[in-house]
Amino acid sequence: MRDFRDVVVIGAGPTGLALAIGLRQYGVDVTVVEKETRGKREARAGVVWQRALEVLGDLGCAEEMVGEGVSLRRVEVFAEGRRVGGMGVGCGGTAFPYPLSIEQDAVERLLGERLAAVGGEVRWSTEALAVRTRDEGAEVDLRHPDGRVSTVRCAWVVGCEGAHSVVRKQLGIAFEGERRPDLQCVQLNAEADWKHPYHRDRSYFFLERGASLGVSPRPGGGYRFFCFTTDPDPALDGPPGLEEMRELVARAAHDPGVRLVPTDPPWANRARFQDRVAASLRSGRALLAGDSAHLWAPIGGHGLNTGLRGAHNLAWKLAAVLRGRAPQELLDTYDTEQRLTAHKVMREMRHNVLELPPTALTLRGMRLAGPRLMGSERFAERIRTMLSDLAMHHRESALSEGGAGDRLADPPVMVAGRRRRLHELLSYGRWTLLAAPGAPLDEDRLRAVTERHATPVAVVRPRLDPGMERRLPSAALVLVRPDRHIALSTDRLEELEAYMRRWFVLNS
Repeated sequence: MRDFRDVVVIGAGPTGLALAIGLRQYGVDVTVVEKETRGKREARAGVVWQRALEVLGDLGCAEEMVGEGVSLRRVEVFAEGRRVGGMGVGCGGTAFPYPLSIEQDAVERLLGERLAAVGGEVRWSTEALAVRTRDEGAEVDLRHPDGRVSTVRCAWVVGCEGAHSVVRKQLGIAFEGERRPDLQCVQLNAEADWKHPYHRDRSYFFLERGASLGVSPRPGGGYRFFCFTTDPDPALDGPPGLEEMRELVARAAHDPGVRLVPTDPPWANRARFQDRVAASLRSGRALLAGDSAHLWAPIGGHGLNTGLRGAHNLAWKLAAVLRGRAPQELLDTYDTEQRLTAHKVMREMRHNVLELPPTALTLRGMRLAGPRLMGSERFAERIRTMLSDLAMHHRESALSEGGAGDRLADPPVMVAGRRRRLHELLSYGRWTLLAAPGAPLDEDRLRAVTERHATPVAVVRPRLDPGMERRLPSAALVLVRPDRHIALSTDRLEELEAYMRRWFVLNS
């Protein structure tokens, strides 16, 4: 390995790989180091929600993911053996309307292939031993596969290596939070001989006192059985046996005759959890992402998804700073935005009644009110919006002005006589300025404002269909970040100029 890189990413899980892809798309010289061997990836996380699929679209590998996964369209819910109801999980206003069932080993493989395609590399069996930061950069001590130790210098280092992050520990960043008591998740990939029909696009939830059993179809056939349950014996270690899982499924699904046959290759897992968020995601020239930055019980399957969204947020900002297009303060907005996002996800998932082990009171409420709620389109839309992450925003960020921060909606528009989706006009490689058609703007001055900065900004004038105006801010100028979040909404060109002076660097 050369002794200097722009960025060293520690950890080749989904977050580290996604971050490296984003950086490479900006031309950043990046190396990923991973202490494990290439062959030690596991099934683990099993669902990618709609907003994370948009992220993967920006990284150039969403189509491959969708082609290898299973689109989930509906979930059926049972409480104490009785059907409560069902609802669709598809969302409008996005190119990826359905969540995707796909296991983490496939996600990592496809991300690895994409990284290679954009000229990136992973150094397998290479362990980060120590990290040191200075004003001008960082140093990482590495142990190579042959046992040799070397030091690589870099402008920035990012820890994506998980709960026991070397970067976080070396920099003395507190991992704030605590263990989640009396909660475990046991999982098994298996074929099932039981009373519930198999639908490739349908998941089930079975609620029983102290146990919430989720059953989701797998791309390779069969199901992922995952059960959040109480933890009467925390000393019990190791994955669940076949009989333990069969008994759980039989009890939760009220199907005593159920038979489970493990998939080939087999996969089973037992996990206990902590709810933690790093006190800071940036310390000088070092940053944290993914499980190194935040960790919680995978209720709702949002650990993987939040990591991917964080990598998407960080990559364009780090590239802009490296290329001299933005001040380093831009990276502080990654810190605040991603920490707030983590806390929001943790709060929401603590109220996810479908996956938390239910109490007797919860079950009674589901039996009495569940059918009415599940039959309510308003309730279903609220659940879909929460799970999809499409409503996740950055309104509190210093980077959001004029009431901005939301993800830009994706309605159909007309541009230069062509019908397009609005997101088709965006690009992860630049900012986009939406100028309202007919707005009284000084075109020469607008062009001068956008062209005097090193950050590329494309100006487009989309025309909305009648009745769709409420989907977008009513302002004459809407500035959109590379990650599809609105940065500024204003009617005044002076406010756009002031915003760009703050966050963009002038052309040299």
